[in-house]
Amino acid sequence: MNSVVTIKSREAILKRKLRRHLHSIGFAKTKNGELIFQGEGKETVRNLHRVQREDRIKDNKNFLEARAPRLFHHFADGKHVDPSRISPVIERVSTGTQQGDLFRLASLTWSVPVSNGFGRRLRYLVWDENSGKLMGLIAIGDPVFNLAVRDRLIGWTSKDRSARLVNIMDAYVLGAIPPYNQLLGGKLVACLLRSRELYEDFKAAYGDTTGIISGEGKKARLLAVTTSSSMGRSSVYNRVKLDGVQYLESIGFTGGWGHFHIPDCLFAELRDYLRDIDHRYADQHRFGQGPNWRMRTTRAALAELGFKEDMLRHGIKREVFISRLAANADAILKSGTGKPNTDALLSTKEIAGLATERWMQPRAKRRSEYQDWTVEDLMGLFGSQSRQMLSRLEQQGFHENSAAVM
Repeated sequence: MNSVVTIKSREAILKRKLRRHLHSIGFAKTKNGELIFQGEGKETVRNLHRVQREDRIKDNKNFLEARAPRLFHHFADGKHVDPSRISPVIERVSTGTQQGDLFRLASLTWSVPVSNGFGRRLRYLVWDENSGKLMGLIAIGDPVFNLAVRDRLIGWTSKDRSARLVNIMDAYVLGAIPPYNQLLGGKLVACLLRSRELYEDFKAAYGDTTGIISGEGKKARLLAVTTSSSMGRSSVYNRVKLDGVQYLESIGFTGGWGHFHIPDCLFAELRDYLRDIDHRYADQHRFGQGPNWRMRTTRAALAELGFKEDMLRHGIKREVFISRLAANADAILKSGTGKPNTDALLSTKEIAGLATERWMQPRAKRRSEYQDWTVEDLMGLFGSQSRQMLSRLEQQGFHENSAAVM
């Protein structure tokens, strides 16, 4: 009897916490009990992600205090950047290295928190070889299993998708770091998805692989990469064309379903609740048990608590893009046969030369604000941790050390 009372008490507490949280970030309920978000525009979406981002910064407090001060000299002040000489190169990132720490730190500056990816992963730092400073980030990982706009574009049945999804990856981190983002560096970084280096790296790492779900051997090739905007229609990923070649194509919008509005702290409590009632989703988290385990776990917990499934319809529709690395990518993905035609793939250097001339140099002539950006501005993105990091850097004589590495 006591255990039943305890579970009922936890259910009541969880329900109140969920309602208070959703109300605090701008959600309301319709007369039919459906969840709706009040507001529109990119700033509204940023605010919607605010709690999630604050949680991510808190979770990384020890990392930021211990590692960040030794990494900030890799970031550029605006005065470090010479738009006429920007020369991007990519560096593959391995876990447990300083490059891995730098990737982690830079990704924490994103206004919308990024995931850690799952399954297969390739991560890169994008450097400006001229300044020696970090310019951007790329991370591709296994795509979500159900993505309607992608599957309609290719013409997949569910069986086709199961057999050939192995040839697609998703860019879950993709963008430029300040001040390079102010020079439309995000467009350049996006173009690097369609580079010879990424194609060959994927082939070397995952060309001969066994499907985790199917258990079958698969000859995987990176035929396409999808990505999605974080805040509705994207101004960065649209109109990404170089020398007549479309590097990213918009293919539609997501349906506005997801779990990002359920922060990590509440998700942990939902999992604990599922454990209390011996629900099978509480600890099933390997890729082979479902490509979107967190969504399924959250849905199961909400259903047990008596909430409607619409609790996961946040209404923020993200624009979805595809980058084809093979000229015949669609045909191979549809039929499962054919040799990838990658003759037109350019190297990072070749793409960068076209992109800097197309976007970054003209932008620098029109807008000079990037020159005012400082690393202290970057530290301001870390909320409550900013003051501590700035104090520690001042003790270390940051500007003198920064000048020395130049």
